[in-house]
Amino acid sequence: MIENLSKKRMVFGISCLILLTIVVLIIESKWMKAGSRRQEFVIENNSTCWMRESYDVIKDCHPCTAFEIASKSQGVCVHTHNKEVLKCIGGEIVTRSCDRVAWVDERHYWSFQISLTIIGTLSAAISFLRQKTLNRRTMLKIQRELGA
Repeated sequence: MIENLSKKRMVFGISCLILLTIVVLIIESKWMKAGSRRQEFVIENNSTCWMRESYDVIKDCHPCTAFEIASKSQGVCVHTHNKEVLKCIGGEIVTRSCDRVAWVDERHYWSFQISLTIIGTLSAAISFLRQKTLNRRTMLKIQRELGA
């Protein structure tokens, strides 16, 4: 079906898709500012020393265990299922909820890239085989017409 389109129409269609993608990216960047989403984290034991004082991150954002989520033993694990451990300058150690786990996001990104690469490779192979089949059919048709 796609082989019936002229080169002009293919270039026009691809150009329209690229333009549409750029417009969507511009609109999303205008509407979704980085600071527009207010992050309210749940704090264990109602401690907010990290809001008043400077703090050090003892343990980066990491997923809560299934037991912590199911038993609700740590209140911070209920909302986002992620937590990070902070130590305030006053010496208090606090656990707070966090949005994203960096290594999980990275793993999802790479699995997405690998799946796209596999799909792209399969699509190119199928396209190549289809073109080869169409060329063979055309050659057979021409040979039959010349032989007749």
